[in-house]
Amino acid sequence: MPDEPTPEAESSAENDAESSAEKEPRKRNRSFLRELPILIGVALVLALLIKTFLVQAFFIPSESMERTLHGCPGCTGDRILVEKISYRVGDPQPGDIVVFRAPPAWEPETRVAKPTNPVRRAINWVGAAFGVPQPNEKDLVKRVIAVGGQTVQCCDAQGRVIVDGKPLDEPYVYQDDHRRFGPIKVPPGRLWVMGDHRSDSADSRFHLDDGHSGTVPVGNVIGRAFVIIWPPSRWNSLLSTRT
Repeated sequence: MPDEPTPEAESSAENDAESSAEKEPRKRNRSFLRELPILIGVALVLALLIKTFLVQAFFIPSESMERTLHGCPGCTGDRILVEKISYRVGDPQPGDIVVFRAPPAWEPETRVAKPTNPVRRAINWVGAAFGVPQPNEKDLVKRVIAVGGQTVQCCDAQGRVIVDGKPLDEPYVYQDDHRRFGPIKVPPGRLWVMGDHRSDSADSRFHLDDGHSGTVPVGNVIGRAFVIIWPPSRWNSLLSTRT
């Protein structure tokens, strides 16, 4: 008959099993900790690729697009998503709400205090990469009113903006000041842009002496705003607000 295991052997086997069971979670924890920086790096790279080529979030710090977009003092500024795909295959069209880089001659519409603490700057950069936008005084959001080749002016007898001889129906306009300008023929590859809050928007009308009659290069356009994502109470598509 085979020898039966001694009590000492059984105890040793049990201890080995318990030791292995204790080591396994520690191995998993060490493996996870080693992989964590790689996972964070991959997530950051994916976020940067999405931000660069597909979709980017922006914060609205000014009142120039009220009431389509909120940026008023004392309220929660809107966060919007801007898609970049449409303008890789085509150009902005009248009625589009676009985010663009302000031309060098344009004064900032609103001043944004930049953090001096390097840690805070790093946090803001990472937050922006992961879709938590920070206000930037050089990134503006306006509505395209006229594109290259069109002629724009203000106003007709009813105070409406005229494009190529036809008055625009603009139900989105809030507090129009009927500032007169034009007629201005928009050069090819450029845009005439205006805010929906006409009495509080430093748009094309205020930069007629910038050497380009207030128009913005299409190349400065970052993308088309298509949805309000924050605050939740204002979730809304922006594509339905076109002329």
